[in-house]
Amino acid sequence: QVQLVESGGGLVQAGGSLSRSCAASGSIININTMGWYRQAPGKQRELVATITRGGSINYADSVKGRFTISRDNAKNTVYLQMNSLKPEDTAVYYCAALVAGRMYWGQGTQVTVSS
Repeated sequence: QVQLVESGGGLVQAGGSLSRSCAASGSIININTMGWYRQAPGKQRELVATITRGGSINYADSVKGRFTISRDNAKNTVYLQMNSLKPEDTAVYYCAALVAGRMYWGQGTQVTVSS
């Protein structure tokens, strides 16, 4: 089993910044890809950003240039720096980790951007 514990998030005004972190623990040997997804009310969960163990990064077009994902392999921790936040970024954000072909999810944290 793999546990993902998220921290950060909350309420911010449009144009502001928030940071998130997610630490993995448990039966982890090599975590391949870690990342962040989000789900807004009435919408499907969507990818925000992912980063592989080797550092390859993928961003959703909607967050490119505003969000930055990073990772500390030694700490099995992934980070998300969110800048220039917009009201449309409001969602529950989930940390995710791909381990041995299985996706694990964090508990999710609400991020609300007020206009």
